[in-house]
Amino acid sequence: MNPKISIITINYNNLEGLKKTVKSVKNQTYKGFEYIVIDGGSKDGSFDYLNDNSEYFNYWVSEPDQGVYQAMNKGIKKASGEYLLFLNSGDHFFNAEVLTKYIKYLKESDIVYFDLQVFEAEKSFIKTYPDSLSFS
Repeated sequence: MNPKISIITINYNNLEGLKKTVKSVKNQTYKGFEYIVIDGGSKDGSFDYLNDNSEYFNYWVSEPDQGVYQAMNKGIKKASGEYLLFLNSGDHFFNAEVLTKYIKYLKESDIVYFDLQVFEAEKSFIKTYPDSLSFS
């Protein structure tokens, strides 16, 4: 049996990015996750978007907070998954099969990470990570 994933999106005044992120999550073929969105009290229409699309979220809130880390901690407190995946507003999965393809790696490790494709202006590149992380 696959572990449950809690996908946490934090947002503040980034409605277009939020829409892109939510679309990416809802289109995943793997559905063994809960989806939590923490909005910092945006004034750009994000509240209305979240309210209108609430069926896609296991939990969402739009209220002022003290910044990105407090928002992340709010999401963690609501999460019930065995693994947390932070996908901030504006970020998105590479394609609809990402979770289906990579769920097999969530078996025995406390931290799982992959390379990252970064899009900047008119260029993109792959940011690679080492085989093992050092917290020093």
